[in-house]
Amino acid sequence: MSARNTVKSIQDIMRQDVGVDGDAQRLSQLCWMFFLKIIDDQDQQLELMQDHYRSPIPDALQWRAWAANPEGITGDELLNFINTELFPALKELPATSHHANRSRVVRSVFEDAYNYMKSGQLLRQVINKISGVDFNNLAERKHFGDIYEQLLNDLQSAGNAGEYYTPRAVTAFMVDRIDPKPGEVLFDPSCGTGGFLTCAIRHMRDRYVKTVENEQAMQANLRAVEKKQLPHMLCVTNMLLHGIEDPSFVRHDNTLARPYISYGPSDRVDIILTNPPFGGKEEDGIESNFPAHFRTKETADLFLALFIRLLQPWGRAAIVLPDGSLFGEGVKTRLKEHLLEECNLHTIVRLPNSVFKPYASIGTNLLFFEKGEPTQSIWFYEHRVPDSQKAYSMTRPIRVEHLQACVDWWGGAERQDRQSTEVAWKVGIDEIKARNYNLDFKNPHTVAADHGDPQELLVKLEQDEQKTASLRDQLKTILAEALLR
Repeated sequence: MSARNTVKSIQDIMRQDVGVDGDAQRLSQLCWMFFLKIIDDQDQQLELMQDHYRSPIPDALQWRAWAANPEGITGDELLNFINTELFPALKELPATSHHANRSRVVRSVFEDAYNYMKSGQLLRQVINKISGVDFNNLAERKHFGDIYEQLLNDLQSAGNAGEYYTPRAVTAFMVDRIDPKPGEVLFDPSCGTGGFLTCAIRHMRDRYVKTVENEQAMQANLRAVEKKQLPHMLCVTNMLLHGIEDPSFVRHDNTLARPYISYGPSDRVDIILTNPPFGGKEEDGIESNFPAHFRTKETADLFLALFIRLLQPWGRAAIVLPDGSLFGEGVKTRLKEHLLEECNLHTIVRLPNSVFKPYASIGTNLLFFEKGEPTQSIWFYEHRVPDSQKAYSMTRPIRVEHLQACVDWWGGAERQDRQSTEVAWKVGIDEIKARNYNLDFKNPHTVAADHGDPQELLVKLEQDEQKTASLRDQLKTILAEALLR
C-alpha cells in the first residue's frame, strides 16, 4: 500500500472513533504514534551501529514491545496500557546521562499529548497500519514526510490550529531569497509546525549538501522554539520525517519569556526565518523583559525587537508582518526607527489579504533585512492575485509559481539591477523619516479609479431614484388592473 493510501486508511479508521473530533485531534493522535514508531526504528538502527547504544525508552514501552505484533493486545487492555502506563511513564521520562537529548525530546513531545481514541479495537487497527511502515527506509520516510506536510496544510482550516501554518509557497519563496547554507546558524523563534525549517532543509540539500560533513553541519546549526504543545509535537515529528537525527534543537518554550538583555553574543544567529504570531497579546509580565521604549503586549512587536538583537553583524532575516506593523505608531514607530538604523531593510513584498485565508484575512508583508548597515532606501514589490481568480482561497491557494515574477525581478545577490515597474517602486530614507517611519507605502503606479464629481453623482442618484419610483407606481397600476379583470 502506498504511503498516501496508508495515511488515508488511518484517517478513515480514526473517523469511526467517537473520541477523535476534527482534523487537529486526528493529526495530534497520528503524530504521537508516528513519533514512537520513528524513534523505535531509529533506536533499532543505532543498536546495530553502536555497540553500547541503549534506547532512552524503557523496554516494555518501546513500539516493538507492545505495538509491532498485529495480534498483540487490543480493546480495553490496549487502552488501559496506553492511558495508565505508556503516557504517564513517557511524560516523566528521566534524562539518561548517555542520551539526555533523546530523553528530553520524548518527554517534551508527551508532556501535554493525549490519546483521544476511545475504541481499543480501532486503535489496534491504526497501530497495525503504522507498524507496516519502515521509517529507516529513506524513500518511505520521504513519502510520509511529503504527506505529513499535506496534513499540516489541512490544519489551516482547523480552527485556531491554522495559526501554526504558513502557506508553503510563501515559506519556499522566503527561504529561496535568503539562501541558507550548511554551517550557518538558522533560527525560527516561533516555528509552529516547522514549515520554514523543512523548506530550509530541502533548499540546502538540493543546492549545497554534497557530503556527510555538509549534512552534519546543516543539522548542527538549526535552532527553533515553539510555545504551544500541539505545534511543538507536530514540528518534532516533522523533523524526524525529514531525516533530522536529533530534533532536540526544537525547544518547547516561549522565546519572549527570556529577558531581552540576557541575549548576548553567544546567542547570535546568522539567519532568522519566521512568521511570528500577530494579532495576539502576550501574558502579563512578558513585556517587562524588554527595554521600556519597546514595551508592549503586542507579540509581533516584541519579536521584531528581539530579531534585531539576535542577528549577527551581516546576519539576514526574512519575516512576515501584518500591515499594522508598517503604519502603527508609538512603540511600532520606535521599533521601525531602530530597525532602519541597525539593519538594511532592503525589500518589502506586499501580499494581498487573501494569502492567509481562512485563518486570517488581513494584509501581510514579507520583510527582508540584513544587520550591520542602516537603511538608505527600501524597495517595495506588490504581489497581485493572478488575473484568473479574484482572491486566494483554500481551494485555490497561493502557489510557488505565483511568486516567480518577484524572483525574476529580484536581481542578483547585490540586487543592483532592480528596476521600477508597475508593481515595484523604491522609497528613500528621507521620505520615510518625513512620514515618521510610516512604511505603509501604496503603489504609486496604481491610478486611482475616477468615480466622477460628487455633486454630479448626487444629481444622477436623485434622478435614478425618481425614475425607480415612477416605474414602481406604473407596476402597481398594472397589477391593480389585472386583479379587477
